[in-house]
Amino acid sequence: MLISDAGKILRLDMKTWLFGSGGSLSIFSAVDIYHKLADPIQSNKSHLMKSKQLDHDWQRLPPASIYLTDRIVQLASTVLVRCGQNLVTVGGDCGCVKLRTFTTALRLRMPHKGMMQLPTSETTEPLSTEMEPMTPTQDTGGDINHETKLKKELGLLEGVAIILGIIIGSGIFISPKGVLEETGSVGMSLVVWIMCGLLSMVGALCYAELGTSIPKSGGDYAYINTAFGSLPSFLFLWDANLIFVPTTNAIMGLTFAKYVIQPFFPGCEMPEAAIRLIAALAICFLTFINCWNVRLTTKLQDLFMITKVGALLIIILAGMVYLCMGHTSNFDNAFKGTSTEPGQIAVSFYSGIFSYAGWNYLNFMTEELQNPFVNLPRAIYISLPLVTLVYVLANIGYLAVLSPTDMLASDAIAVTFADRLMSSGNWVMPLLVALSAFGGLSVHIMTSSRLCFVGARQGHFPDCLSLINTKCSTPMSSLVFLGVLSLVYLCTTDIYMLIEYSSFVESMFILCSIAGLLYLRWKCPDMERPIKINIIIPIMFLLICGFLVFLPLYVRPFEVGMGLLITASGIPVYFLFIYINKPPVIKRVLRNLTVTTQNLFMSVKGD
Repeated sequence: MLISDAGKILRLDMKTWLFGSGGSLSIFSAVDIYHKLADPIQSNKSHLMKSKQLDHDWQRLPPASIYLTDRIVQLASTVLVRCGQNLVTVGGDCGCVKLRTFTTALRLRMPHKGMMQLPTSETTEPLSTEMEPMTPTQDTGGDINHETKLKKELGLLEGVAIILGIIIGSGIFISPKGVLEETGSVGMSLVVWIMCGLLSMVGALCYAELGTSIPKSGGDYAYINTAFGSLPSFLFLWDANLIFVPTTNAIMGLTFAKYVIQPFFPGCEMPEAAIRLIAALAICFLTFINCWNVRLTTKLQDLFMITKVGALLIIILAGMVYLCMGHTSNFDNAFKGTSTEPGQIAVSFYSGIFSYAGWNYLNFMTEELQNPFVNLPRAIYISLPLVTLVYVLANIGYLAVLSPTDMLASDAIAVTFADRLMSSGNWVMPLLVALSAFGGLSVHIMTSSRLCFVGARQGHFPDCLSLINTKCSTPMSSLVFLGVLSLVYLCTTDIYMLIEYSSFVESMFILCSIAGLLYLRWKCPDMERPIKINIIIPIMFLLICGFLVFLPLYVRPFEVGMGLLITASGIPVYFLFIYINKPPVIKRVLRNLTVTTQNLFMSVKGD
């Protein structure tokens, strides 16, 4: 029997069965469908006699109902092809197909060309009675017109905007205090800022080689997995999603909220509840935007870049004017009071590195970057020198207007800077900084969600986080998951403690990625490397990262210990849920969770 005949019979049956008195009957009997198809000649005669009578009622149905019925017909035909002459019992023991279980598959199409014969029972297997998660490749051998996967929508300009958008976020407006506090002097703080910029550029060169040699989304996760295997890459994924991704989102959200509220409370303490509420609203709103449209997110990022550049230009130009007017007292004896503790210098690097954090985040989105072999390294080479220059000039601008004592006493340095410069227009700076933090939060949410998505696609996280929305082509479930974790981290009261947690763990895994580069150079010398840097560069970067990771152990033992403890907690999780076979009950729970997530977010597993 031909699929086209099945479609005719099913279409007529749908008119009778699916739309009753209320037009909303939500199930139809798969067993009845089977019996009608088993006797096609008789069924055709009886149903074609009803055709004229039903057409009148059919045309009165809402267009959405007709559209939905057509899709169910196609899907039911596909199911029947798979099961042959076995009774169809998808969706439950009663032999009924629940309408809602097919809402995640409305984009499936039957082949346009050619006809397909219904296979006989000798060539088919019974269809499982348990509902499996839908994927965009489940078909009957025909072509699928719609592929659900991440789209290559990012060019060189978008790549540069993403790197600048992540790096120039909230860090430059809060980290100068932390660097100055740990170094103890103006001169040493500027040296740390310059060294952090150079370190980021050296690291970016290493990541340009990694990103073009291993052109996969996921960044460090993909590189560690390729070099060292499953367990180390899972631990990176574990830490990324438990510590530095939601921590960074929370920091950016809190910074945005503080700068939004501060003009309304001049000289007063800002209410903590209001700060957290506004930060939560910002995270929820930007998570929704990222779920909706990647292109819209990048366009908004281009707009927010104007506010970032505007705020930094005000700081830099005002500082230059102050210096030209002779206000250079803050730079006299610039290195007086410099800390001699190596551990404190290492901790000061953490605050500086936090402001540069994001130089490797474009590697998370390699699959969405057009011509990644060319655009990835170019975006890195353009962005990092520009950011380093701007950051050093901005710190000189701060120190030209504010004394070290003023900076250490301020919770919002840019606002204090604006208050000192202008009395009537001091609201402009908080607005620009708030928009800058808002833009940085937006692009960080977009890039970090791809890390969670790729990890789930590789089997290190539940399948429900590897789903792509069929309409928007975005990893919606991953975005929502990280959004919820970010909201949890808003409960903290100490931003600088979050920075130390985040920077230590991230530095530890950057160390692993660079070690992986050197390991692959030795183990796989013939590996294709479109960009191959001098071996001295990754060795030097590895030594510096080792210094930053191990020296703070005796200066900040609690923070470092907590980071290591969270990392170690992932080991039993890996062996219980990844390495060994899961118990049937766990598999069933995860499968049901995936199906529920597909229904909730209209998503399927990506290609």
